[in-house]
Amino acid sequence: MTESNSPSQSHTGPTVAQVALIGLFVTALVTAQLTASKVLAFSLPVTGAELVLPGAALAYALTFLASDCYAELYGRRAAQIVVNVAFAMNFVVLVLVWSTIAAPAAETSIDPGMFADVLGASTNIVLGSLLAYVVSQNWDVIVFHRIRDYTGREKLWLRNVASTASSQAIDTVIFVAIAFSLAPALLGVGPVLGVGELLALMIGQYLLKLAIAVVDTPIVYAVVSFVRSREATADEETTVA
Repeated sequence: MTESNSPSQSHTGPTVAQVALIGLFVTALVTAQLTASKVLAFSLPVTGAELVLPGAALAYALTFLASDCYAELYGRRAAQIVVNVAFAMNFVVLVLVWSTIAAPAAETSIDPGMFADVLGASTNIVLGSLLAYVVSQNWDVIVFHRIRDYTGREKLWLRNVASTASSQAIDTVIFVAIAFSLAPALLGVGPVLGVGELLALMIGQYLLKLAIAVVDTPIVYAVVSFVRSREATADEETTVA
């Protein structure tokens, strides 16, 4: 099997679909980075139980939808390039945010302390999110293409759900364990959550991500089908011309 799965090998530059998927991936990733420090709590219907999860859970789950679509359309190597370049861009976001926080504020500015509290993710959150990201996203791409080696173009649902479910589990455990337990204990910054609280965060975050992985499967099929049909048409028009 060739490394690239793109239906439009004749194109000399990036397609609209490529740019859109990379844009979605990076947008969701940056949003997740900026919202990770807020802990959300939802009351579940009927049971009344409380579902607790980090604020970045929804945005971060969208990165897997984008990366799976990209991996299916353009191959493992292309997807890993996007994942690892985006990892480096995380540091650009952090530098820009922290430099803005450190810069002097004008008298007409909003309260600098409030600005720092909202946008300045703690060291614990940064360490947890970056390590979780680089491990889980690369795992997602590897598992996706290992399954594709056996199934070919068939069973996209299987590789989408299996790769996302396993990588989301890895991401959840690494992020929550580091951000809310290991980093606070080692650095002495922030509270160290107990085992019960850590498990509640892990379970809440993973349940949401797993639900999204299942629900987004039709979306992945629709995106892949649409892009392949459009790029195949573009190739035919190029050939005729």
